[in-house]
Amino acid sequence: MNDCIKDRETYILKQDENGTITVRDLQLEVLSIMDEIHRVCEKNNIKYALIAGSALGIVNYKGFIPWDDDIDICIKREDYSKFIEALKKDLDKNFYFQCFETDKRYNVLIPNMKIRKRNTYIEERNFLLKNRCKSGDGIFVDVVVYDNMSENKFIDELYRSSIKLLMPIMVFLDNLHIPTTPLKKLVEKIALRYTNKNKNSKLASQTIAIPWEKFLKEPVFLKEDVYPFKLYEFEGRKFYSYNNIEKILKQWYGDNCLKKWDGKKWVETLPINKRKPKHTVDINLKGESSYKK
Repeated sequence: MNDCIKDRETYILKQDENGTITVRDLQLEVLSIMDEIHRVCEKNNIKYALIAGSALGIVNYKGFIPWDDDIDICIKREDYSKFIEALKKDLDKNFYFQCFETDKRYNVLIPNMKIRKRNTYIEERNFLLKNRCKSGDGIFVDVVVYDNMSENKFIDELYRSSIKLLMPIMVFLDNLHIPTTPLKKLVEKIALRYTNKNKNSKLASQTIAIPWEKFLKEPVFLKEDVYPFKLYEFEGRKFYSYNNIEKILKQWYGDNCLKKWDGKKWVETLPINKRKPKHTVDINLKGESSYKK
C-alpha cells in the first residue's frame, strides 16, 4: 500500500532500558527551537524560510513530514550578520548557537549555523564532519545562508570547483584534529565574493560554501519564487517559507513530490521504503551525553 502512512509515534529513533524515543518526541523538541527562532526573528525584523523537506512538510502535512527528524531554514546573506547579533542579544538561555563567526572550530562545510537546545543530545549520521564545537551537541535546527547565484553556469562551476578542491583537504585534516582555520576563512571568502559579484542576478540558492547538495544537483531558483518569504501553517503556528512554495518544491524534488488526490483521499507519493528518519544515530532528550569528541 503506497498510500500507507505510519503514525509519527511509531517511527522509533532509540529504544533501550531507559525507554523509547520516537520521531514525534524529537519533532516536538525541534519545534521548541523553531518557536524561539521565530520569536527572535520577529522581534528583530529578520525574515527566514523553512526549506527543503521542512517546506515539503508545509504543503503536504501543514507541519512535519511524519518521518522527518529535522528542520532546515535559510537566512538571506544580507540578514545573516544581523541574525547573529540578534541571537547573541535575544536568544533564550535554554538555547545556544554555533557558527564559524563565533567559534573557529565550527566546520564551514556543514550548514552555516546550528541553533541547539540545552540539556539534550543528538549524534548525526555524518561520519566525515563531526561537530568540533565544545559548547555541545544538543538537538538543533540547521541554518543555511541563501546567496545570489550566477546566471552563467561556467562561472558558477568555476567558483564551486575551488571549494570542491579544498573539501577533501579540510575533511582529512579535520578528522586528524589538525586546525583548518585558514582554509575555512578561504572558503568563506570565496562564497562571499561570489554572492557579491552576482548581486544583480535573478537567481538564488544555498551558499556555495556548502557544496554537498550541489553534487546531487541541487536546483537554483528564481529570486521571484524565493522572495519575499510568506507565512504558512506549520504544526498549528505560522512559519515563513518560499514565496512560490509549490513551484520550488517541484523544481527541487520533482513533479511527483506533492501528495495526490485519488478521488477519495490525499495519497503520499514517496515509496514506503523511503519513509524513514535519516539523520539521527543517537539521541537523549533529558540531558547531555557522556560522549566526548
